[in-house]
Amino acid sequence: MSEAGAPGNGAGKAPEPSGVDLARVALRAAKDAARARGDAAQQRKQARRGGLRSGARADRRDPMALGAAINRLLTERGWEAPAAVGGVMGRWPEIVGEDVAKHCEPERYDEDERVLVVRCDSTAWATNLRLLAPTLVARLNEDLGHGRVRLIKVIGPGGPARRFGPLRAPGSTGPGDTYG
Repeated sequence: MSEAGAPGNGAGKAPEPSGVDLARVALRAAKDAARARGDAAQQRKQARRGGLRSGARADRRDPMALGAAINRLLTERGWEAPAAVGGVMGRWPEIVGEDVAKHCEPERYDEDERVLVVRCDSTAWATNLRLLAPTLVARLNEDLGHGRVRLIKVIGPGGPARRFGPLRAPGSTGPGDTYG
């Protein structure tokens, strides 16, 4: 007798999987389908929430970039104008030029009055800066936004401290012009 005639052996056909093999194939297919559904659901959740978050809903404790955190702090505290003016003070030589920056430097900014106070090291430079003030105000307002700086108050050098005696001696012309 030949084996070709035996029941269950088809000539040229692969044997059909048994119960255990069928269970393994079905389990693998179910896992793949569940993984595909889970990945798609996770992607939909992240798209709805705007990315990974610390909890169920987005809140202020979620991580953010440093620049965004600083901008939010400036906005919450109302520090946009002082921060912008502070940036201008840091770039003072670029704005006014190297020659003027060597002799004149910004001291403070009064936000309520919108006045920038600049101290010069000599009265000649103070006079020069007073003549340049309208041009500088326009340039600063271009950089900071319209109306941030209304006036530049120029302060000349301070005189020597007087420690004793009358303010002026009879016949004197007073303190000298420049102390710098």
